[in-house]
Amino acid sequence: MALPLFLSLTPPAEAWRMLEAHLVEGPREAETVGLLEACGRVLAEDAISPADLPGFERSTVDGFAVRAVDTFGATDALPALLALAGEVRMGEEPGFGLGTGECARIATGAMLPPGADAVVMVETTEHLGGGLIAVARPVAPGENVVGRAEDVAGGDVLVRRGARLRPQDIGALAAAGIFRVRVALGPRVAVMSTGDELVEVSDSPAPGKVRDTNSFSLYAAALAAGARPIAAGIVKDDCEAVASAMREALSRADMLVVSGGSSIGTRDFARDAIDSLGKPGVLVHGVAVRPGKPTILAVAGGKPVFGLPGHPVSCLTIFRLFAEPAIARWMGTAPARREVDAHLGANVASVAGREDYIGVRIAARDGARWADPVFTRSALISGLVAADGVAKIPAEVEGLEKGAPVTVALF
Repeated sequence: MALPLFLSLTPPAEAWRMLEAHLVEGPREAETVGLLEACGRVLAEDAISPADLPGFERSTVDGFAVRAVDTFGATDALPALLALAGEVRMGEEPGFGLGTGECARIATGAMLPPGADAVVMVETTEHLGGGLIAVARPVAPGENVVGRAEDVAGGDVLVRRGARLRPQDIGALAAAGIFRVRVALGPRVAVMSTGDELVEVSDSPAPGKVRDTNSFSLYAAALAAGARPIAAGIVKDDCEAVASAMREALSRADMLVVSGGSSIGTRDFARDAIDSLGKPGVLVHGVAVRPGKPTILAVAGGKPVFGLPGHPVSCLTIFRLFAEPAIARWMGTAPARREVDAHLGANVASVAGREDYIGVRIAARDGARWADPVFTRSALISGLVAADGVAKIPAEVEGLEKGAPVTVALF
């Protein structure tokens, strides 16, 4: 019997658009957590500042609070002479105001007394005794002062929904008195491996058998992407057994990731099994990418299903290209990616019409950043272990020469 062939290979961007059209943007589920537990989580709703930040005019330097007009024209030769009306310490509300020709000693961060609209730095002043301060430099209104609500006004959006909370976001929320936030829960992602050759990682493989590494790497990848992974185990190469296991796993999950069986061999049942799960079924079978050509993208009853190649490098490459963005969309955000520009460290061959993804090590040479390819096969995961990230060879070129600019997505 002749083997089925891929009728066409879909460009990765088009394959994602086909899948994305069936994905509802999140956040689909959320929970409330304390601020100290929120770093790295995705905000499920806009964080609105309940108050002005700062809530009062405050000094940015140590010096003297003044009425700016009283310093106009001051020079070293002819300083402005101001009467010291008092002192404002950090954390205290001034118990006095400034009149014409008066000033107040003030600390950095302290509240300006009524009547003051600027602060002169202590370095430009001299204490003459008898309660007189000589100011040798003029200041403009608002100089060395942070105004009320200059940072954030009450009612403003402090951090927008979909933001992945960073330490500085946590600090801003704390400053506003927000100590609990609603954050997105990741989707439940069932992870399954198929193949007669697979055994549990705790087993000693007999000849012809290999340990199921994909379940562990995909579980970890889903967890790192913010999902709640579910280990669905190993299923042998039997069409009905695979379909039954998929249906059971998908009933407990929001997404299903299956490695192995997506190619076109006589024992590769993933496509038929996935297509039997529900409508619309398989959207894409075959993507113009290396590694990972025999990828399956499907939707069953509103739940995305990913049929990934069994080779470890292909498997993780395709997870990053399609499953990770789907997880992020479910949460109402974008994938957390770090990218750097570099020069390619060696010639890399490619086939026009197909995107190539190669593992690279980042190195600094001659004052520049270089991405040195880690040449490996898609069956050998050690290449990814040795790499710092992946560089994309665009589909429209037949390889890149050493020194060519590339963008590296860091792991």
